[in-house]
Amino acid sequence: MKVFGFTFNRKPKSSAQAKERLQILLAHERGSGPKAEFLPLLQRDILEAIKRYVEVSDDAVGIRMDSVGDVSSLEINIELPAQEKKKVAAKG
Repeated sequence: MKVFGFTFNRKPKSSAQAKERLQILLAHERGSGPKAEFLPLLQRDILEAIKRYVEVSDDAVGIRMDSVGDVSSLEINIELPAQEKKKVAAKG
């Protein structure tokens, strides 16, 4: 029966496929776009704040942002200089 063939054997329309592909592309760009813009600024600000308290080099701070599904994580690695141990005079 060809009467029911038009409802059960439909191929997806090209416009629906194009819309789905565009949504995937936009979601991917939204997930990866902003991090390229604000991470260098964030790294500079964090480095300036750390330098107020500790003497560190410019490449001592590493920032990485990861996204898994709807959850994003920000990882900050700071290489601090070794602290000098102060000798305590023995009371005697």
